[in-house]
Amino acid sequence: MLCLHVNGKLDQVATPHSAAVSVFTPQRHTRLKSLINYIKITETMALRLLSQALASHMRHLQLNTARRSVNSYNSRLQLVPLATWNRQLHVRITDQEAGLQAKREANRHSNPFQDEKYKEADVEATRQHKKIQSVEKRKERKEKKPKKVLEHGDPDTFGDAKFSASQTEDPGDVEEEEYISKPTRHSKKLQAKEYAHLIKEHLNANRLNDAIAVLEQRMLREDRVKPEKYIYNLLISGCAKAGYTRKAFSLYTKMRQRGLPVSGGTYTSLFNACANAPTISDGLAKAQILRENMLEKGYEPNAKNYNAMIKAYGRCGDVDTAYLLADEMVERKLDMNAETFNFLLQACASKPEHGFRHALLTWHKMLRAGISPDYYSFNAMLRCARDCGFGTLESMREVLEQIAPAATQQEAAEQLEEGQKEDLPMETSSAKSLADHIEVATTASELELPNLLLPRPHLGSLVALEEVTRPHERFLLLGGITGFLEHMKQHKITPDIQTFTTMLEVIPPTNAAEKQILTFVRKIGLKADIDFFNILIKKRSMRYDYESAREVLSMVRTAGLHPDIVTYGVLALGCRTQEEARELLQQMQEAGIKMNMPILGAMLRQGCEQKSFGYINEIMQLSLEEGIKPNEHFLRHLHRFHIGCARAIDARHPSTKAPNFKKGHSKFCDKYRLYYEEQGLTGLKLEDAIAKIKARPYAKYKESAVEGLEPLKHEQVKRKTKLRKYIKKIKIDELQDDPPREETLKRIE
Repeated sequence: MLCLHVNGKLDQVATPHSAAVSVFTPQRHTRLKSLINYIKITETMALRLLSQALASHMRHLQLNTARRSVNSYNSRLQLVPLATWNRQLHVRITDQEAGLQAKREANRHSNPFQDEKYKEADVEATRQHKKIQSVEKRKERKEKKPKKVLEHGDPDTFGDAKFSASQTEDPGDVEEEEYISKPTRHSKKLQAKEYAHLIKEHLNANRLNDAIAVLEQRMLREDRVKPEKYIYNLLISGCAKAGYTRKAFSLYTKMRQRGLPVSGGTYTSLFNACANAPTISDGLAKAQILRENMLEKGYEPNAKNYNAMIKAYGRCGDVDTAYLLADEMVERKLDMNAETFNFLLQACASKPEHGFRHALLTWHKMLRAGISPDYYSFNAMLRCARDCGFGTLESMREVLEQIAPAATQQEAAEQLEEGQKEDLPMETSSAKSLADHIEVATTASELELPNLLLPRPHLGSLVALEEVTRPHERFLLLGGITGFLEHMKQHKITPDIQTFTTMLEVIPPTNAAEKQILTFVRKIGLKADIDFFNILIKKRSMRYDYESAREVLSMVRTAGLHPDIVTYGVLALGCRTQEEARELLQQMQEAGIKMNMPILGAMLRQGCEQKSFGYINEIMQLSLEEGIKPNEHFLRHLHRFHIGCARAIDARHPSTKAPNFKKGHSKFCDKYRLYYEEQGLTGLKLEDAIAKIKARPYAKYKESAVEGLEPLKHEQVKRKTKLRKYIKKIKIDELQDDPPREETLKRIE
């Protein structure tokens, strides 16, 4: 054949070379290589031709075998075309169409050759099916989001950790993921001046949290800008004005950590933050720490720093340190102005025991230093007269001796000439020669009131010295309404409505004195606001003149003003019965003003005084229904009333034996117990309950401002300028007078 022919040819060709092996040259070697390559190529071609010739013969054999098997199993099966058998010979579908699938499955164990014959076809079909399933699963995985498995993984398998239902996410990880997922910045980077301008806009609009967010959110997190010293000083000053002391010192700490220099303005703002702190203890503690820090660094404070320190220590009640700082200013020869003395007067107002005495001494030191008092100086003196006392009589005598030595000597001489030696003590000093009583004529116009604010104070129609305890008694020693306003006129200071509002609280508790105030307000041409009338209502309610208090409400409407929540709060002081309280609450509902705890507390106070169980129970029910949390005064009123009833029952008072009292007291006890349960105060003592409900001082700064109709509770309403109107339409002469009295002179009680 061809193969033998090739081999024989190969032998014939190879024989001459073998005979000439001894004669070997490079040319013959090259020819030999080419000949061998030619022979290999020829063999390959011959094998290909042989495989093609045998392929057709093998196909005919396979077709004949398939036809014989098909005819033996199913004689009715028609002959399948050759092209179809060539295409579907090894596919499972061909066997199903031929009807051999069931027979093959039955004979699989007995015919292993036939099972292996179609094994390749089954594998190929399985592969195609798996490919389709894998494509579908991939699509489902893309559509579905990965879910957390709520089962713990195998602890021995590394990297198989799973989440559980009880497992909580770390807040630090969540914050880190949010920080990484966010872009670097949402807006364009700004210059330092533009950031400062943006912060100023928020501070001017009293949006303190937004101003802080400009630094902490936008500059540091989004824009990643390094802040300058001016940015920190702006925010520290804004926090100081708002009383956010903790945040001001936090910014100061971060400022030092960044290595930014601390200037005198920074220290001034920080001491102002201590002065405006929500709690006195917190402000005083931070002021002491800051002052020690200044001393450690060797910083020498200037006049503004000293004024801020005096203000901080004075408002926090440390009067001794405030005056010590004033002495340091004198030693360092720093100029003391009216602002310095005003802060000292504010420090005196923080001492209710003997602040008025210190205020008089400070006032005359200011006059001796050649400093003229200003508007704030007179208002501070009114506050001292309202809130502070003299102290002891001996200390008051010493004050009179220092500020008015000539007046005390003249008074003593006049008493000696009148032959009143038996009423005087044995001491020879002028201060000891004064008697122990003061009597002032308030209705007789020919008598002159004393005025201790003048550079040369006089005692006027002073008859005797007595321990003074009430605000209007101390105000009469400052000249009264006429003398005080005349002294302001001498210093070219015009009082405003705030001055008269404070003056309302220190004038004598009579309708005549209040009419005199209204006359001065109209004469000067001032516009009154709702706060002025609120104080007038409160003053009349506190002396139990409820009809005159309701008269002020008509004056408010005549002036063109509208009552606010404070107005209804002071009117609640006069609600002695349940009917009056319901009427007031109805008026508030019509005006769209929501009740608060001060209003309910004022009504509860009246209910406790009237000993009305139904009134008290209704107030507690309103507190629960409206969701208004009690304050300290509310709980104290309830506790005192509960203890008072228990003591009366133990003492077997006749009123406790009445059926109405027993029935009302039983309902009150049940309501009292339920109220404590609803507030979460069950089983707590009074002081512990007060500590639990006490508001956190810095919680209000973290809350967003809420729009509402309560100016005392919501900062957005509080920031608005209050409406002011002239009172020309009010007919002062037609207002109610004081009850008729037989005596023309009134003794100050």
